[in-house]
Amino acid sequence: MKKKKEKWASAGVAACCLLCLLPSCAKQTEVAKGEDFVYCINGEGTGLFKVACDISQGSPDKEAEEALEKMASPSEDIEYMPAIPEDVKVRSLKVEHDIAYIDFNKKYNQIPAIEEKLVRAAVVQTLVRLEGINGVWITVEEETLKNESGKVLGVLNGDDFAESTGSSPSAYEQTTLTLFFANEAGDRLVRQQMDVRYNTNVSREKLIVEKLMGGPKKSGAYPALNPSAALLSVTVKEGTCYVNFDSEFQNSVYDVRPEVTVYSLVNSLIEGTNAGSVQIMVNGEKNVSYQESVDLSQPLVRDLSLEEEKETES
Repeated sequence: MKKKKEKWASAGVAACCLLCLLPSCAKQTEVAKGEDFVYCINGEGTGLFKVACDISQGSPDKEAEEALEKMASPSEDIEYMPAIPEDVKVRSLKVEHDIAYIDFNKKYNQIPAIEEKLVRAAVVQTLVRLEGINGVWITVEEETLKNESGKVLGVLNGDDFAESTGSSPSAYEQTTLTLFFANEAGDRLVRQQMDVRYNTNVSREKLIVEKLMGGPKKSGAYPALNPSAALLSVTVKEGTCYVNFDSEFQNSVYDVRPEVTVYSLVNSLIEGTNAGSVQIMVNGEKNVSYQESVDLSQPLVRDLSLEEEKETES
């Protein structure tokens, strides 16, 4: 999911540093394979536009700061316009637990609704490409950003904006997931097959977690995960699936053993993705335990000892 930046050859460092001193990324719109870029808005104002830009290697905070500066730089090219309007300023930026927290000034709220979605998409899609950033939380004058219906947007990642970057919004596929739910007693896991039609813009790991939280569709199995928990981010990196929930994840609303809840998630993700282990986090923290019972400080591997022998039938 992440695109790690290529290490520069020593002979080219000086030239690259000079490019970074330029006030904009103008005339560097051709993006070669493996090259760094930021997202701006296309000339028609209808979608995002990739603009090649060298970003100096450094801490996630420094790289994010530089990327945002380049996204706000004036454009000399009619093919695109800056992603961040001139009057919109970044008041603060920090990266904690793989989440970039950005606070804009009040001018952000004056961006027209349609344009704001593109600005938001450009910011998120650019920053999650940087090493060490898996999600973005946007605030305006320290007020959490909300959508048109007043719902808090929370942590955003690339899956939330796939349509803006050129993927077909109507690209749907059918697949079969193997999911693990709780049995009636809540002390064992029940394996079920679930046929789902999904948007290909959504990652498989996110699809699995969402279906687990939605509960089983067949008889003989019961939900194990709190449906009120907010999924902040989920991504597979170097063989480990990182799942980040808010603190509501710790509150069990079902009479289910803690181990069953945790391994409902772990077994389902390992079964359905290329991950060999799952790191569960709560608000970005790894050094926690689930309901003071299951240690989550280290990635967990599949455990089929909790599974009932027979798969349930509808």
